[in-house]
Amino acid sequence: MRRQSLALSLLISLAPSTFAASSVDLTVTGLIVPSACTPTLSQGGVVDYGKLAAKDLSADSSTWLPPVTLQLGVNCNGPTLFALRGRDNRAGSAHLDSYEHGYGLGLINGDQRLGTYLLSVRKPVSAGVTLHPLMSLDAGQSWWQLPEGAWLSALQMTAFGNDESGQAAPVALQTVTSELHVDTAIAPTSGLTLTEEVALDGSATAELFYL
Repeated sequence: MRRQSLALSLLISLAPSTFAASSVDLTVTGLIVPSACTPTLSQGGVVDYGKLAAKDLSADSSTWLPPVTLQLGVNCNGPTLFALRGRDNRAGSAHLDSYEHGYGLGLINGDQRLGTYLLSVRKPVSAGVTLHPLMSLDAGQSWWQLPEGAWLSALQMTAFGNDESGQAAPVALQTVTSELHVDTAIAPTSGLTLTEEVALDGSATAELFYL
């Protein structure tokens, strides 16, 4: 025991001159919120286009399928500030993604991008009060109010609120329902191998963040 104490004392006495010039601090922060929120989607979150005939798809341009509208809901234990962000579980397979909002429908033969779908949040309502979709491109530091709708994507955070304070900002909500529009396009078939049945393989996750 005495030897261990001596060794420790020696190490401490040498530390200022040996290690003081090379150091870095680590800070761990966070916030435990008293309430929790759960997002939900109508139809079990499934959009099924059934069987599509290859001959009905365009060879030279994207073929847009009929749009689908789901109901997106968020239920919290109490009024809570939160935002949503989308995650593409088939990342890298969208054939239309110039603005980084597109989700992929999977790959054929490992490199042929089958198509793209876009998700937009519109017409949010909470306790009978109409809100506006909001978007933030800087992790919630600033918000933009969008009267028509906001993309649900990995590029931005999407929330619900208003600009009654003179500046657009999310509001604390206990429940909210919103339309989730799904717009889907199949890639030009000239670049696809469609000699056998090919399944649309889109998968996305809506992630909820507490603000």
